Amino acid sequence: MTKPCDAASPLPVQDGFFMPAEWEPHRRTWMCWPASVEPFGDGERLFAAKQAVALVARAIAAFEPVALVAKAADMAEARLSTGGKVQLIEAALDDSWARDIGPTFLSNGAGMLSGIQWQFNGWGGKYAPYTNDKNFASRVLTLAGAKFYEATLVAEGGALHSDGRGTVMTTEQCLLNPNRNPDLSKEEIEETLRLYLGARTVLWLGSGFSDHETDGHIDNIACFAAPGRVIIGMPASRSDPDFLPAREALRRLKAARDAEGRNLEIVELPQPKHPRASWRGGKLPASYVNFYLPNGAVIIPAFDDPNDEAARSVLADCFPQRDMVQIDALDIVEGGGGIHCITQQEPQV
Repeated sequence: MTKPCDAASPLPVQDGFFMPAEWEPHRRTWMCWPASVEPFGDGERLFAAKQAVALVARAIAAFEPVALVAKAADMAEARLSTGGKVQLIEAALDDSWARDIGPTFLSNGAGMLSGIQWQFNGWGGKYAPYTNDKNFASRVLTLAGAKFYEATLVAEGGALHSDGRGTVMTTEQCLLNPNRNPDLSKEEIEETLRLYLGARTVLWLGSGFSDHETDGHIDNIACFAAPGRVIIGMPASRSDPDFLPAREALRRLKAARDAEGRNLEIVELPQPKHPRASWRGGKLPASYVNFYLPNGAVIIPAFDDPNDEAARSVLADCFPQRDMVQIDALDIVEGGGGIHCITQQEPQV
């Protein structure tokens, strides 16, 4: 029976649950059909994003099942665009970023699945309404037949990354932002991540990243590729607004140790050589770190950039046993997120 945990209920860590690594086997991928024009600025960009989302969904479906959630009015469009390759689920939505509004799935390593419903406030109050998205995670967990824990922390899935061995990575720019958790200290947030994710070590990267839509989500900056190995996106030019924040993130990672006490092996992933402006006028948040790992594959963003192939090559070296599938993600990124942002893995437990 799926049910929330009240104040008297055990916390995930007390029940033996932890956040597994993304590269571990999946039961399926959850996605959402784009539901709002606002992040994309106009209907033409929204339409282009829908076609790109459908392409990603069909690519993932070649490796594992995909559950695609769509509003009632969009079901026919989603069905036609995905060509029968995915499972369609009708549900109310405000937006489309499954990573952020979906559950953070947990495993106990012994065949049981659960997940977290973080508090959601529209990415720090940037978008409204978000009534449907606020409880989307618990609805997904109900469909998955999993117990859910409701956390008090305001967070999104894209703000957190786990090595599945007790190390979690995030950024100060997001979780310490006054628009998320103004009354919580860094130590209090760390304690919440320990209790809900099974984290024994929290690696904090800093601030100053140009991604103001998410306030510096970690999944656009750095990620684990294996226990003890971290991929970090490195801008190609000193003129890039993310150059100095990325160098500081690199410095912190070089000085860090994971939950097992290891120094980290760091893989520098080149970022697009030619940064682009978004329709809003700022830097387009195009990052090769924003890839996804379905079973047996790496779904890599492409940006019509000279570094597309270099990024693919680096990721192929990191994941030599996986197929490399590179997909044009520019139309998705115009909405403020990438391939990782539109996907959420459900572990195979």
